[in-house]
Amino acid sequence: MTTSTSELGIQSTQPNLQQSDKSAVALAQHYQTVRRLSQRLCQPLLIEDYCLQAMPETSPAKWHLAHTTWFFETFILKPYVKSYQVYNAHFEYLFNSYYNAVGAQYPRAQRGLLSRPSVDQVFSYREYVDKQMHKLFTDTQSMSNKEVLQRITLGCHHEQQHQELFFTDLKYCWYQNPILPAYQEKPLKSATPTDELRFSKVSSGLYTIGQNSTNNFSFDNEQPAHQVYLQDYLIGQRLVTNGEFLSFMIDGGYDRPDLWLADGWTQIQEKENIHAPLYWQQLGQEWFEYTLHGLQPLDLARPVAHISAYESDAYARWADCRLPTEQEWEVYVEQPADLNSKEESGQFLQDDHLHPINTNKITSALIGRLWQWTSSAYSPYPGFKTAEGAIGEYNGKFMANQLVLRGGSCVTSKSHYRHSYRNFFYAKDKWQFTGICLAKDP
Repeated sequence: MTTSTSELGIQSTQPNLQQSDKSAVALAQHYQTVRRLSQRLCQPLLIEDYCLQAMPETSPAKWHLAHTTWFFETFILKPYVKSYQVYNAHFEYLFNSYYNAVGAQYPRAQRGLLSRPSVDQVFSYREYVDKQMHKLFTDTQSMSNKEVLQRITLGCHHEQQHQELFFTDLKYCWYQNPILPAYQEKPLKSATPTDELRFSKVSSGLYTIGQNSTNNFSFDNEQPAHQVYLQDYLIGQRLVTNGEFLSFMIDGGYDRPDLWLADGWTQIQEKENIHAPLYWQQLGQEWFEYTLHGLQPLDLARPVAHISAYESDAYARWADCRLPTEQEWEVYVEQPADLNSKEESGQFLQDDHLHPINTNKITSALIGRLWQWTSSAYSPYPGFKTAEGAIGEYNGKFMANQLVLRGGSCVTSKSHYRHSYRNFFYAKDKWQFTGICLAKDP
């Protein structure tokens, strides 16, 4: 089935909640837009695709649809709607992800075994919850409750996170199939050749990063806004390309222990025998890359994608550079004038191109396209406070042993993105749309 995201109703004019007045009407419209998009994204799927789970870190499409619905039912309808009747009492266990305060969870690694409830039942569950939410939106008293509005807003952004996971998880699962299915069968557009990588200098000084919850929406891990002091540094004006990473490979980059962190060297040598980025295939003398548009000849001008933090760090060492800290990254993209032009806003899901394209315009080269690894450990900002109750388990409990990524990706919704957005994964992870931004000292 050939389907484009524009056919699925993904428009660049999707409401941006951060810039809205956050009225009940605007919030109801945003809720409806987000919920409909999740279902439209599933249109190219066959019924057999809904239960795929190729590794514990991925989740089936059917589970994403149900879990995001469970979120609204559990954290909004049940506590704030009198006499609310749950759709199915078993769903609280089946579709709880990691909220221990809510109760036990079905084992994450076994989500692909849930042939029941059926896909039709999951869509019926979504319809049931959406109708109940519609009633809530028409309740003036409920819509005047600040806590209700905040939770609905959080639920919408939570579902947008799972829309991105829908693509990354499905891509990994389909890659295990020798047929190498395509989500979009139309060919990829050719990438624009890139200029030689140049670096911008950011002068030392005291800068403010992060968000305050009193203004636009942000996740708790982006809060509070605070000051950081940075020394002079240089940061790459675009992402590292396939061609540049191929040069690293040809130069024996995967065979040089001096380039690798110890855990990374162990991973590529002993555990997974890695010698190329995920989704690269060498057929004869030619390299190809599996994409959501199917298997494609490797385009040397595109950003290298699906790279682990270990690979990113090794490449940076090989290139006589390093990975930026998350503070350096945010300060750079927040710079005024030529570095933050409103005319260029990066590459996101609404651009209807499900694989990253590089650009020579420094106004947006690090925005969207790919999540970029930083060298910063995922830890709380000064003054961070975990919310009370189960909602507090959203981000804070994961602040250990992971690294921060910045920038969004080509499957991130534009209305979901902020420069302060802190994504986080383990250094070995690479099934997400991850890439390389370089930094170095003057």
